[in-house]
Amino acid sequence: MSKKRTITVNALTRVEGEGALHVRLDGQTIEDVRLNIYERPRFFEAFLKGRAIEEVPDITARICGICPVAYQMTSAHALEAALGIEVTPEIRQLRRLLCCGEWIESHSLHIFMLNAPDFFDCASGIELAKQFPNHIQNGLRIKKMGNQLMTILGGRAIHPVNVRVGGFHRVPLRNELTKWLPELRWALEAALESAEWIAGFDFPVFDLPCELVAVHHPNEYAMNEGVIASNHFPPIEVEQYETHFEETQVVHSTALQASRREHATPYFLGPLSRVALNRDQLFPQSRELAKRMLPPASMPNRFAAILARIIEVVHALEEAIEIIQHYREPSQPFVNYQAQAGGGCAATEAPRGMIYHHYEITDDGLVAASKIVPPTSQNQRQIEADLLHFLPQMLQQTDQTIALECEKLIRTFDPCISCATHFLTLNLEHQ
Repeated sequence: MSKKRTITVNALTRVEGEGALHVRLDGQTIEDVRLNIYERPRFFEAFLKGRAIEEVPDITARICGICPVAYQMTSAHALEAALGIEVTPEIRQLRRLLCCGEWIESHSLHIFMLNAPDFFDCASGIELAKQFPNHIQNGLRIKKMGNQLMTILGGRAIHPVNVRVGGFHRVPLRNELTKWLPELRWALEAALESAEWIAGFDFPVFDLPCELVAVHHPNEYAMNEGVIASNHFPPIEVEQYETHFEETQVVHSTALQASRREHATPYFLGPLSRVALNRDQLFPQSRELAKRMLPPASMPNRFAAILARIIEVVHALEEAIEIIQHYREPSQPFVNYQAQAGGGCAATEAPRGMIYHHYEITDDGLVAASKIVPPTSQNQRQIEADLLHFLPQMLQQTDQTIALECEKLIRTFDPCISCATHFLTLNLEHQ
């Protein structure tokens, strides 16, 4: 008679979303690990059909409340590719500044309130703040600076409304940005101090080699443009994404899972992948941090992702200061265009990893079809693979410990589950 053991996590804490993790064991052998995604589909691709292309950036921003800019940028770039639009250098720089704001905001939230508590067995960022009040207060102040940049450039911090195809509805005056330089410089120094604090954490060791994937640009740390790079395969153009990557439906999930088309293997997106593939394009102080705190040999350790995030916060602050110091107001906020039938795609980097959008549009400027692939749905299969290799070392622990440690590993991915997927209940069965 088989003996079953069930562990239930009623709410996977400090992430967005809901779902289940099911693990089946035969003695000490793990036979199966499945992320059971049970949330209803959100149908963004379906209800974009027939919409005017001008509506798309505002609609796609609603996919996520934490990283709306990434969805706006990807949709704008894909539609501009379809229309043959090339934005001005000034608009391009403002878009990077807006992305810097989102990276600062999103990474700071995850580092100080969601991930750092795991290293001290704290149940929340509030509990951690009792031990490290200055670090947490500084982290929240850094986050606030990111929100401020999003408000200035996006019109508001949550679901910004100022992004449009061809540029912005309105661009800021120079003094609207330069007045924040003192706070940005303070935030940079605070982020550097935070990096030293984080580097001193006691990091669990979980080195599992895998394919790292990120957008790569030869002249800058990739955010909105570049090729799709990998540590296992040659780089490809964004237009080749659907040739090399595919989404498939699995019986235990309402969400699609992504893999390498030719090998049916998972791949890993996010800050660790970006730093590994793009470290030479980091700004000077963040590049020095990466060299010292995150050498290539440590890259496979999933728990080092928090270091990659603080390195990217430092980079985003360095770049934001640089852009603002050299900012000159564009002569016009957007590039005019004429609607025409065509198709276009784009891949950009959200805080959590690469997003891919593909649109087909009609002669009268309506969306005929769309494809949106968020980073968390692309990471799902890698999360399952990681858990499959992580669990054997935990099987002698209590149910509560196993559940907590699985949560910690999943949180290193910073899953924005409500974008496409959700987790929650862990069932562990012994045969």
